[in-house]
Amino acid sequence: MIMARLRWYAYRIRFHPWTTDELPKILGTLHDYIRLMRLDRPIGIWLLLWPTLWALWISGRGQPKPLIFIIFVAGTVLMRSAGCAVNDYADRRFDPHVARTKDRPLAAGRLSPVEALVLFALLSLSALMLALQLNRLTLLYAVAGGFIAVTYPFVKRFLSVPQMYLGLAFGAGIPMAFAAQIESVPRVAWLLLLANVLWVTVYDTMYAMVDRNDDVKIGVRSTAILFGDSDRHIIALLQAMTLVSLYLVGKLIRAHGWYNSGLIAAAVFFLYQLWLIRARDRDRCFRAFLNNNYVGMSVFIGLALEYQFHR
Repeated sequence: MIMARLRWYAYRIRFHPWTTDELPKILGTLHDYIRLMRLDRPIGIWLLLWPTLWALWISGRGQPKPLIFIIFVAGTVLMRSAGCAVNDYADRRFDPHVARTKDRPLAAGRLSPVEALVLFALLSLSALMLALQLNRLTLLYAVAGGFIAVTYPFVKRFLSVPQMYLGLAFGAGIPMAFAAQIESVPRVAWLLLLANVLWVTVYDTMYAMVDRNDDVKIGVRSTAILFGDSDRHIIALLQAMTLVSLYLVGKLIRAHGWYNSGLIAAAVFFLYQLWLIRARDRDRCFRAFLNNNYVGMSVFIGLALEYQFHR
């Protein structure tokens, strides 16, 4: 029976031209799934991964366990993809009215809401399977982080500071990393989480500045709207608070020159971002958002070099 069915499929592929007609549709659908998960725009993966790597290096004293490292990197990619799917599902009635998002697969009608939910479920289950390889405490933090990630797209409907809630979602890997490697979450982990919440508020406010006019029209809340004309000054204050928090993290782990050099590099990138957003130009605000990848990278390089040469 199986061989007969395989021969039938082979016959269809060889002699029926509709297969070549369907191929572009299949490839087009795959491309839409990739866009739904934002795999074509990996900036979100990096912004989610950097604080997780900070935590892995600190909790592992510069030598994170290889298996835990692999699980966390894979889990970051999966959960970021799942978060994008559920976010687009929640925003499917708003995205068509925003210039930057109107061509997204759900907003344009190329994928259905059911497809987005099925993809979200598959990605979440895959991430859960990874978390099950870790200890119980890590699993509890993973469940809490997953809840925050899933509820974020809906919380931003009524919360005036959704960027801070997003910071908690993006920082879930921090307590998880400590729990996975040392089976406890010390004070330095919570200080690192605070730094991450402040940093996420910085770059996601820049991101929201791109859509501010559209968001006002459709009633979406954001810190870019809440801060109003004081947005640039508040962003500068939040950047300073992020650096101070990270500096205090360095004090707790007894870091010195290399780590502080990473913070100085991050400060330079922060200043460049303030210069970019000075006129609130949409394209430059988006460039400032993207530039935060180098902030996270600078802190990580400084941290890695600190453990490499001073430990």
